[in-house]
Parts: sequence; C-alpha cells; structure tokens
Amino acid sequence: MAGLLQALVGVSEKAAHIARLCRHEEPLFQLLVAEKTGPDRNRRFLQDFKTLADVLIQEVIKHDLGKEFPELQGHIHGEESNEFRNAQGETVTVRVCATPGDTAALLLSVLEPERAAAELLAAAVHRDVALGDAELAGAALSIPPQDLAVWIDPIDSTNEYIGGREDVAPRGGIAPGGLSSALVLIGAYDRHTGCPVLGVINEPFFRRDPLTRRWQGRYHWGVAYGDTRLCSLSPPPPPRPAPRLVLSRAEGGPVRAALGPLCGGRDGDGDGLRFAAGAGYKMLCVILGLADAYVLSEGSTFAWDACAPHCHPAGPGGGVVALAGALRARQAGDTGPPPELVYNRPAEGAAGAERWANWGGLVAYAHPQHLEAVLAALATVPGL
Repeated sequence: MAGLLQALVGVSEKAAHIARLCRHEEPLFQLLVAEKTGPDRNRRFLQDFKTLADVLIQEVIKHDLGKEFPELQGHIHGEESNEFRNAQGETVTVRVCATPGDTAALLLSVLEPERAAAELLAAAVHRDVALGDAELAGAALSIPPQDLAVWIDPIDSTNEYIGGREDVAPRGGIAPGGLSSALVLIGAYDRHTGCPVLGVINEPFFRRDPLTRRWQGRYHWGVAYGDTRLCSLSPPPPPRPAPRLVLSRAEGGPVRAALGPLCGGRDGDGDGLRFAAGAGYKMLCVILGLADAYVLSEGSTFAWDACAPHCHPAGPGGGVVALAGALRARQAGDTGPPPELVYNRPAEGAAGAERWANWGGLVAYAHPQHLEAVLAALATVPGL
C-alpha cells in the first residue's frame, strides 16, 4: 500500500506537469485560450481542447496506475468519457499507446493539423517522474490494493483553469478564484465499504518561479484507514471562536443569511464567510486551516471532487458529512456521529454522472463543535 500511495503521488505530478504544459507551451496555450472567447473559439474541433486536456490526464492516471497495479484495472474511475469525434466525424478513443510516437499519432487524429501540440502532449504522457520524498517513502501501510478503487478529477475547477487569472488576491489566505484553485485530485476508497482510504491533492499552480516565470506546484497526501491517520500536512490550528466558513459563490441567500451571524456578522454578511471556486480547493482550505468548514447546500459536487480531500484528516475530529443526512439525523434527535460521504454507492434513480453526485450537499469540517454549529444554523433554513 505504501507503494500505491507513492504511485498516486507520482501520477498526480505527471498530471500537474501536463496541466502546466498546456498553459506554458505556445502550441498548446493557443488551443487552450481559444476556448474562452465564445463565438470566436476554435471551431475545428467538435469537442473543445480543455476537454481533451482533462481526458488525457485522466487516461494517463488510469494507464500508469493500472500498469503498476493490475488488480486496480477496471476499478479506476474518472469524470470524463475518453471518446472524441474528430473533424472528419470519426470516433477516436483517447488512450496511452506503447510509444510516444504512437500516442502522438493518436492525438493528432483529434488535433489535426496541430502536430506540434500532439507531440508535446505525447512526450509529457511518457515522461518518467522521480519523487525523492523521504517522508512519503517512509509511510508504512498495509491494505491490499485489490480491496481499493480510485476516483480521479483530472482538473478540478476547470473554468478557473481555462480562465487562467493569475492576479486574484487572496482574502485571509483563500483565493476567491483564479488559476491557483485548479487542482488534480486522486482518491482511493474501499470497494466494499465506500470509505475513503488514500488521497492526493496536487496544486499545479501553487506559485511562479520569479526567475523563469514558470509555475511550480506542490502536493499533499493523506491516509484514513481504520485507526491510521497520516497526512503530509501539519495539524490544523485550534478552532476559532467564531468559525470561518468557505462557500461557493453560487450559494443561495437563505444559507448565507443563516451562516453569517455564526461567523460574527449580521444580515448574512459574516466576517468569517469566504467565497471560492472549486470544491476540491474549498476542501483544501479546510485541510490547510484557512477555513474551519466548507458548506455546500446543493448536490453540485461529485464523488471525484470529494474522495481525495476526504482522505486528509482535517483535525482529530474532522470529516466530510452528507449535509441533508446530517440535518435529518439531528431533527430526529440522533446525537451520534452524522453520516459521512461514501464513494461506492450510486444514487438511486439517477443516470450518467448524476449517479455519483453528492445529493443533498456536504459539510467538510475540521472541528466537531463547528459542524454542530453549522447544522444548528442550517436547521432553520426552509427546504434543507
């Protein structure tokens, strides 16, 4: 299992390199920015390039993990379909081929005539990654890979990745949007229980090198298995008297109004309310101690968004709970631990990607007292 954790980190680093490459190398960058301009976008492709970048990262992760751990094959899941129709109407299945030349030829069948772009991507797909992380190499774990399955979010917060804003000023350490909120998320869960086990969060755009102007990334890994709780990060700070909460910018007015006073403000404008893009990024803010909880009242996140961050212990009593289920339990007088998200159980009656939505919202929290305060505040909101 320690080898699997290292493999997850390694493929996340390769994925981050591909994400950075698409923004730095001119042949790829021009394809990427063409998606931002509405009617002026590049119409040669029946699917947009940002989707190809997502799919390619996903397929690289599936290929590399499946090759090293054959027992995972068929149990590595992602957000994207890997089938494209090219400009000639032909269906192309994106995959990693045996050689860089073969992979470049396959990608060119989608990107024709952008040969330079296809070759750059193929070279990145086949590059080797060396980690040199002593703490990671020393992690001693014991769970058979054949008991696990994997969720991949190849580029979480894709719209911020495409927008590419680099000048978004953080507030209290939390960026409201921009390139820094685009993450690579890879989480492993127990096939039988659905509980999260291993997670890697990679920040491809953590900071720019002041000399080269190239982006540098960083990664975080976490383990949550039985009584084992390991994390590459330090424990979060003690709980704030008034919690700092991070929300989606699309969160509704009634939820904001209920949570604002909890954070020390009035009329739904609490001093401790923050707003950010990307479910993975908001969960990372809780893990880093920049926020005490992330609250989402709608079913707009999915298993691939939450699995990797859920594996990072955000405090001795932290976790990620299903909001609607937790509210029902409290209304029924149940004072026990609220239901945590699980990742092996598709939603009944839903189809396609919606089968894996976190219906009813979620709360990712670092301290139990803040979870209870959030649930008490939201118990007054109609419709939740």
